[in-house]
Amino acid sequence: MFIGKIDIGVDLGTASVLVYQKGKGIILREPSVVAIDAKTEEVLAIGEEAHRMIGRTPSDIRAVRPLCNGVISDYRLTALMLQHFIEAAVGSRTPLNTLRMIICVPSSVTDVERRSVEMAAREVGAHYVRLVQEPMAAALGGGIDLGSIKGALVVDIGGGTTDVAVITPRGLFISKSLKVAGDHFDQALIHYVRQKYNLLIGEPTAEKIKIQIGSVDKRTDVLTMDVTGRSLLSGLPKTITLTSDETQEAYESQTVKILDKIREALEETPSELLNDICTRGILLTGGGAMVRGLSRRVELSTDIPCVLAEDPLSCVVNGTKILLEDPRFFRNVPRTRKRGYSWS
Repeated sequence: MFIGKIDIGVDLGTASVLVYQKGKGIILREPSVVAIDAKTEEVLAIGEEAHRMIGRTPSDIRAVRPLCNGVISDYRLTALMLQHFIEAAVGSRTPLNTLRMIICVPSSVTDVERRSVEMAAREVGAHYVRLVQEPMAAALGGGIDLGSIKGALVVDIGGGTTDVAVITPRGLFISKSLKVAGDHFDQALIHYVRQKYNLLIGEPTAEKIKIQIGSVDKRTDVLTMDVTGRSLLSGLPKTITLTSDETQEAYESQTVKILDKIREALEETPSELLNDICTRGILLTGGGAMVRGLSRRVELSTDIPCVLAEDPLSCVVNGTKILLEDPRFFRNVPRTRKRGYSWS
């Protein structure tokens, strides 16, 4: 038992960052966005405040995502963003030798990318850093008891990546990552509306459409939504009525890529594990998994029952809760700040 240690788990996602603190629960949930001055590179806002600036700022202010497709694309901004969130969560006066951190990363992350994440964590004062593959954390947070299964299939659809993993009590047996996820659904819809209606909409509008009427399956009760954007013909504001069936058309190419990756993982799964997966079903986690009709499309594509996790947005960070509550987790970590350690 470590007295006085502050243990936190971080879901460092492309779309949002969630922070869990042992004993307190989820203490922070903010968009992974940083607003900067394009001329001076000065950071103007981070998180929710920066997210509100997307599409609403002058040309000399840029709202950017320092993580792209689940990995760090801008190390400096990621470190600053992480520092801001950690200080907001646990306070800026936390002694350096008390902070221990689990950070969840995509299963396909490279050694170079792993080191970048570790370095960013250590720059904000983490004394111990452990990296956990997102599918494993998502499985734990989604309610899978690793001690009672032979095999389970988890599909974690975040903002920038989709992880498809066959999990056993010993870890990831099969792991496949696809750079298609929630943000790509938004981009597909932006392109669809532009091509069909000559109407330009931004990312916040596309995300709002996805949440309110977005569907990857044809619905018997068609949903509609009035959408306002800028006409590419007149340059003036224009409003159209968009239907859920149209969003299905826009999302189809991205949906098929995810379904193909799931089938690919199943084809490589041994029959012993496959039997357990067919019995238990496929678990969907992550914010991107909340698009209407996705679980039904997975069932139709695989002939295996599919269920959406109870709290898909929080599954990964809730998985860190389970790990942090295990007293064995940090027991054998040497006291050092010069190396990073990974756990799978």
